[in-house]
Amino acid sequence: MIYLRLIKESVRFAFTALNENKLRTFLSQLGIIIGVFAIISVLTVVDSLERSIRNSVQSLGENTVYVQKWPWGGGGGEYEWWEYWRWPVPHYDEMIKLEKRMSTAKAVAFGASMSTTVKYYSNTIESVGMFGVSHGYKDIWSFELEYGRFFTESESASGRNLVVLGYDIWDNLFQGEDPVGKSIKVYGRKMTVIGVFEKEGSSMVGNSMDELVVVPVLYLNRLADIDNERMDPMIMVKARDGVPVDQMKEELRGVMRSVRRISPKADDNFSLNEISVVSQGLTNMFKIIGTAGWIIGGFAILVGGFGIANIMFVSVKERTTVIGIQKSLGAKNFFILTQFLFEAIIHSLVGGIVGILVVFALSLAVAKSMDFDIAMSAGNVITGITISVAIGIISGLAPAISASRLDPVEAIRSGQ
Repeated sequence: MIYLRLIKESVRFAFTALNENKLRTFLSQLGIIIGVFAIISVLTVVDSLERSIRNSVQSLGENTVYVQKWPWGGGGGEYEWWEYWRWPVPHYDEMIKLEKRMSTAKAVAFGASMSTTVKYYSNTIESVGMFGVSHGYKDIWSFELEYGRFFTESESASGRNLVVLGYDIWDNLFQGEDPVGKSIKVYGRKMTVIGVFEKEGSSMVGNSMDELVVVPVLYLNRLADIDNERMDPMIMVKARDGVPVDQMKEELRGVMRSVRRISPKADDNFSLNEISVVSQGLTNMFKIIGTAGWIIGGFAILVGGFGIANIMFVSVKERTTVIGIQKSLGAKNFFILTQFLFEAIIHSLVGGIVGILVVFALSLAVAKSMDFDIAMSAGNVITGITISVAIGIISGLAPAISASRLDPVEAIRSGQ
């Protein structure tokens, strides 16, 4: 009960100071508000970006390797760029051979892409990405369908003129109408819509299907040479369940060398790319951003801490007589120290809560105005509160100690 009364009294003193000296209190808390805002806003953005990356990686599959001519990043890795330039692109027939020979692969697929124009009666969308894929693609990419279905194996093998639309393409062409079974023109040719992908939203690794149309790769081959470098051909290989991706990658390298008849002493002439490489690079970048946020916020909090300490020293001076009376009535040093320490914590905590509320309001505004899922986690809220309490303790400790050591007689006399 004594400690509850102590806390209640400290809260009352703190809010009395807030009401009586609003400007002084606000200026002293401004550093805490800015510091907590800087740190929590950066942590919130970084957490949201990392969550988006994890979701993007999950849709591609962390156990998937992409056989391509160029390494992700455009060179500058194991070989010089002119060596990559001489390498051949992956071919469709190489995908067929990989599919037959690999034992650690769950699925193998071929993909190539080009830009096209899509029309449905008077509705036209230009510069749409058309992605041609083989049947194994459905076992590699994690997706859901809003309408219809994906290609069957026989439809893929025969190169039927069928198309699955990205959500945004469907929405702009059909404006909410069920498109399954209807015909559209893609690259000037009539195609039948058999499905629509569910909306995925923006992706940090650029793999959203919302603005693409997907067709059987052998149909795409009728429109353009899918083995041409301009089509950005690739072979996608997903490891079997329980098979480490490194083990599958080593078998893939060996089979690709065999398919291309590369001599044992010669270097590879293909790149094996993994989405984890991209996500790791982005994660490292976010760590740097997070560190910068802590540094910037730390300076603001340091200034705020001095402000809290200053207002607490003023509070001690203004209440010297009250402290003397309390001590003369038997109040212990610990009681006085704890009273002022709680008051400093409350001052700091109010500033921290304001900073957290500002971040929360901004994250709601960004989430509503932009196609990006940003949300402040409970962990970030706890971090902000913990920082505020810690700064309150550190800033209020010296004033609280000075108050607890006052002589009661001198305190009463100096206050008269």
